[in-house]
Amino acid sequence: MKQFQNTTALVTGASRGLGVNISLTLAEQGCNIIAVSRNEEGLQSTCKKITSKGVSATYYPIDLSNTVSVREGIEKILSENQSIDFLINNAGIENYQKFHHYDPNTIDAILATNLRAPMEIARLLLPNMLNRGGHIVNIASLAGKKGISYNSIYSASKAGLIMWSDALRQELSNTKVGVSVICPGYISDSGMFADAGIDAPKLLGTSPPQKVANAVVKSIIGNVPEIIVNNGPIKPLLSIGQLSPKLSDKIVKFFGVPALNLARVKLENTDKPGR
Repeated sequence: MKQFQNTTALVTGASRGLGVNISLTLAEQGCNIIAVSRNEEGLQSTCKKITSKGVSATYYPIDLSNTVSVREGIEKILSENQSIDFLINNAGIENYQKFHHYDPNTIDAILATNLRAPMEIARLLLPNMLNRGGHIVNIASLAGKKGISYNSIYSASKAGLIMWSDALRQELSNTKVGVSVICPGYISDSGMFADAGIDAPKLLGTSPPQKVANAVVKSIIGNVPEIIVNNGPIKPLLSIGQLSPKLSDKIVKFFGVPALNLARVKLENTDKPGR
């Protein structure tokens, strides 16, 4: 079992939503936090909460949609911190839209923030992790397990994150670095879905953000490859999807997911801030 005392975790998307819950939960375990996001004011607020837990907190405003900014920011972090034991790739953005209405800049921003940034950060941190040991936790989504209509770019980015996590875990299986992926469904109280102010389909339900934060801790302690966080009957649905995509589509439609997503298209046509 990995111990959290006197360790350091880098958490992206730490200025709001799930990133705050994850950071505080790790801090309660004795882990020092390096908070990353593009929202400096939010990072400052998060760090104040973290230090109240008796651990250290530093923040770095980084635009995760910009590869150069990511590389320069992580290199600065590495130069100013002796070690990073855990990487929590949590930041993410989404945009509900009919596919043919997406513009190239929006597509690039979603893919860069949700997929390319986690890869680049891990690439830069891995050399030290391989020497010292560590763990990478990628916060994906059930949208990466079953494509979500009107949110197809986000689905593609999270599917890529899941498959990259799978491949990287196998690649690092004989090293001291573990890799886990967390796949939340609808999250209540904080985060991108909660911000929309729309009720989740009753049959699928919602999970509190603390449940995702607890899954992060569990994945590190137990070196768990994948954890699904959802209160509804999602695992049978995912299994059905592998056997019969058309039947799975009908079930998702019966649950009301496409209708909910179309409602979100009408409500929000701009990127939401990252987690």
